[in-house]
Amino acid sequence: MPPVPPTETGPPARRRGDWPALLLFVLVAAAYANTFGVPFLFDDAVAVERNPSIRQLWPLSVPLSPPPEGGTTTGRPVVNFSLALNYALSGEAVWSYHAFNLLIHAAAALALLGIMRRTLRSPALRLALGTDAGPLALAVAALWALHPLQTESVTGIAQRTESLCGLFYLLTLYFFILGTESPARRRWPVLAVAACLLGMGTKEVMVTAPLLVLLYDRTFVAGSFASAWRQRRGLHLALAATWVPLAWLVLDGGGTRGASAGLGLGVTWWSYLLKQCEALILYLRLSIWPHPLVLDYGTGVIKSAGEVWVQGLAVLGLLAATAWALVRRPVPGFCGAWFFIILAPSSSVIPLVAQTMAEHRMYLPLAAVVALLAVGGQRLLGARTLPVLGVVAAGLFVLTIVRNHTYRSAFVIWSDTVTKCPESARARLNLGVELQRLGQRKEALRQFERAAALQTGYVSAHYHWGATLLEEGRVEEALVQLEIAVRLGPAHADAQLALGNALVRARRPAEAVPHFERTLELRPAADAHYNLAVALLELGRTAEAEQQLGAAVRLEPGLVVAQRRLALLLAQSGRLEEAAEHLQAILAAQPAEADAHANLGNVRLLQGRAAEAVTHYEAALRLRPDDSRLRENLELARQSLRR
Repeated sequence: MPPVPPTETGPPARRRGDWPALLLFVLVAAAYANTFGVPFLFDDAVAVERNPSIRQLWPLSVPLSPPPEGGTTTGRPVVNFSLALNYALSGEAVWSYHAFNLLIHAAAALALLGIMRRTLRSPALRLALGTDAGPLALAVAALWALHPLQTESVTGIAQRTESLCGLFYLLTLYFFILGTESPARRRWPVLAVAACLLGMGTKEVMVTAPLLVLLYDRTFVAGSFASAWRQRRGLHLALAATWVPLAWLVLDGGGTRGASAGLGLGVTWWSYLLKQCEALILYLRLSIWPHPLVLDYGTGVIKSAGEVWVQGLAVLGLLAATAWALVRRPVPGFCGAWFFIILAPSSSVIPLVAQTMAEHRMYLPLAAVVALLAVGGQRLLGARTLPVLGVVAAGLFVLTIVRNHTYRSAFVIWSDTVTKCPESARARLNLGVELQRLGQRKEALRQFERAAALQTGYVSAHYHWGATLLEEGRVEEALVQLEIAVRLGPAHADAQLALGNALVRARRPAEAVPHFERTLELRPAADAHYNLAVALLELGRTAEAEQQLGAAVRLEPGLVVAQRRLALLLAQSGRLEEAAEHLQAILAAQPAEADAHANLGNVRLLQGRAAEAVTHYEAALRLRPDDSRLRENLELARQSLRR
């Protein structure tokens, strides 16, 4: 009798089954390895840089209460808490934010891999495909994870809302599937509900998850809605119950997410719906041919159905095909439903006025497109499908690396956006801001002017245009733009402040005072107090100016110009010791401040403390050796010592 060949034990088999997951993780990490130095961009300013709620982890009520201004974290406590974790780890150093985003995306890819494995082995597909589910599942997960359309959701820090919600969405479905395979293990349904609940606190699109889980149950597990309801009624009700906290979050924010989404915000449901006809066809095209990719499509809408009648007919046709397939061909019908249902909260009738089209909204819907194409290819080409998908995945991998390189600086990504979407007023504004920061003011002015022309009533465009003209010394032109900005946006604190400064420069301090006062009502800040003090001094209102300088110093002790002005005022009024205290505060922060040494020398000389005056005059001369006035004062101080 021939010897029985040795069989592999459990652990080696488990190791053999783990390699696709490891390979997928390595591919995702390699594709996004060049993102760790990408700076804060676009929505990151509000989500991270100007978000006080992420500055501390305790008490938990702070990071779980994001600001209500309408940024990407508004009404989304889970994602806000995740940003607080990053801030605790690295402050405003970007590496930890990008590392976390990469891990989220990799985990989502692994969850999709698990879902696809089990779905392809389900009775609805196993016989039809007649192949091992593992390689095809890996191909689908890799194509989805490496697709450059995902870069905005992974590379953009603030768009973690999309990827983190996507992870919880996929985990909800994955744990549900595991629960159907192991009904005796109650942990899987509990984990499914927990993931769904966390997703509801991450982004509103999670509202569709209970519906798609029920549809999955009907399509791949139970075979009918009646059977799914009969077998797992309790779980489906528990998932639906997670709508309650989501509703509370939405209503607590007034239903408009800080005036960034909702009805009654200046965009009608009909014009937004027409825009989504254009958006949905664009998303599908980019899923198949990901070029050109655009960071910001702006806030434009469609006014007339005639502008998008072709896209509208295409969308209606796809919706009709999906409805038919849900009845007659449930598997492709599920893919179509996945696409349309997940996009429904952002791409239907509820206006998202801050961005009427955005590539990050395809983070989860892309999975349906990829799966449908891959499974369809397997049905048509058989064994030849996997090599083709491998080549496509390699191409997508390279394109993702190239796209991520475009994010390397704000100037590069906004230049790229303006090139691809020249009619985006916001893109031109942001490019102008970067050009201004780089000292290219003339080109910045051209971008601000174009942004204002593209979008009527664009407050920020007029503000930056005016502020840059003021920097150029073109005061009268600056006044025109800043007055427009303030008229359009009286609550724009920076515009009020800049207009006040321009009026002071134009020698109209009395007109400047109300604008500085309005700035302080909107945003109490040291620079506004200081500039108001300058205007008051021009008007001879010295006592009021002293109060404003004192307020500026209390808010920002390191504001040297305010400390110096206040010290001079105090010295002129004979309050020499108080003046000395402010000058000493300047020197404590900036020991090489020549003016502070010189002025403190003057104060000490007036106080009769000639030795100290000599010390400060000598320190000032070491910093400004050619200052003849300082030499004269030093000689006076030395003469006082000799008397």
